[in-house]
Amino acid sequence: METKAGDPGAFAHFDLSRVESPAFVVDAAKLRANCQILADIRDRAASDGASIKVFAALKAFSMWSTAHIIGEYLDGVSNSGLWEARLASEFYDGEIATYSAAFKPEELDEICRLSDHVIFNSPGQMRRAALILDQASVTGGDVSVGLRINPMVATGEVPKYDPSAPGSRLGFPLDQLTEEHMDGVEGIHFHNLCEQTFEPLRQTWDRVFDAIEPWFGQLKWINMGGGHHITRADYERDALVEFLKDAAADTGAEIIIEPGEAIALDAGILIGTLLDTGFNEVPIGITDISATCHMPDVLEAPYRPAMLGELQDDSIPIRLGGPSCLAGDVIGDYRLPVPAEPGARFAFLDQAHYSMVKTNTFNGVQLPSIWLWDSETDALECVKRFEYEDFRDRLS
Repeated sequence: METKAGDPGAFAHFDLSRVESPAFVVDAAKLRANCQILADIRDRAASDGASIKVFAALKAFSMWSTAHIIGEYLDGVSNSGLWEARLASEFYDGEIATYSAAFKPEELDEICRLSDHVIFNSPGQMRRAALILDQASVTGGDVSVGLRINPMVATGEVPKYDPSAPGSRLGFPLDQLTEEHMDGVEGIHFHNLCEQTFEPLRQTWDRVFDAIEPWFGQLKWINMGGGHHITRADYERDALVEFLKDAAADTGAEIIIEPGEAIALDAGILIGTLLDTGFNEVPIGITDISATCHMPDVLEAPYRPAMLGELQDDSIPIRLGGPSCLAGDVIGDYRLPVPAEPGARFAFLDQAHYSMVKTNTFNGVQLPSIWLWDSETDALECVKRFEYEDFRDRLS
């Protein structure tokens, strides 16, 4: 899988020695710029009176110390379960939409209290939750119930990241939807994209439109999910604006999109240090950044993260890997912009989304500290350091 981002932006001028290693550094100015683009899309689409909203998907980027930036521009957040719903209610402004592939019955009451939208993965789950939903209504909860559908339109580059891949567990298959299933449903949710531009959204909507058209008078909102790379330079933003206008006019419903990566695209780097070098058929470098602990998508996707300032010449690259005992803890082969010797600093680009939320402490590998930098003012603050106790207290 090829990374779709990697613009160094202001990080091209950031002194990597200003922070400890390893460390995530997030640029508040870039976050603002991304959110401004998303807000502009919404405002232009809503210029004729249509109800258009943009939520931030916490599953991709939940650095709550930046919640005030997101809240300044966007309409709320979407989350994937009870703990993210709690985080949303504690730190984020606006509406809260909660979807899970399956809710635990003992958690659903609190989820209903915290959320404006609760989205079920199947009519069966929604039916089993009927008593809890009725109770939430009686006690003054104003939760709107939605159903996630599976559009059955495969558009993704990697099948395991494609919600419409054959056998997908995500969403109720569109060709099984009946009038009975839609009883009590106020909203439809579909999420079918992964790091994609406008055309896959249009293809998905062409299929979804025909299937849900009988319920346009019933539906209060339609949530078109995330995976929209709207803040990428090549995204067709004008086409998206017209599309959102038309969708609102055609359906009479509020139209919601919930980008995740687009919020923090190119807004963060992961800084590391070369700890040791060697040679085993190829040059080898051991770093304090671990693919398995700090950038698991490198192994899961897999993909090769872009490096800040990597040389584009014919020099021999060095194979970088982490300090863990996992033989496959390999990041990739790189031509470093500095001499490949112990103590050298380097950084991987576009690491604010997904990398930060997926870190783990396998092997006792130290978690990166988290820093907030503002490239416009040059203010730099460490917002989180992880100590041994963070590792210890996850265990028993």
